[in-house]
Amino acid sequence: MRFLCLLLVVLFLVLQGVTGQPFILRPLNHCTLQNGRCFPGTCPHSYYWIDLCHNRYSCCKRYVEVQESLWY
Repeated sequence: MRFLCLLLVVLFLVLQGVTGQPFILRPLNHCTLQNGRCFPGTCPHSYYWIDLCHNRYSCCKRYVEVQESLWY
């Protein structure tokens, strides 16, 4: 009987550490790592093409407007 209680405690401790982990690990999305988004076809007007996504979509990144500084 003690063996069953000990086994139950060990099983509980092992499963306790796994609760925060996802069961299926997704591969890294290289487009998201480059701050881009995946679009089917070509990139929209305010985006420019970076790379291809994993599903053969276009990885696009938004244009950033740079304001000139008035400091001389």
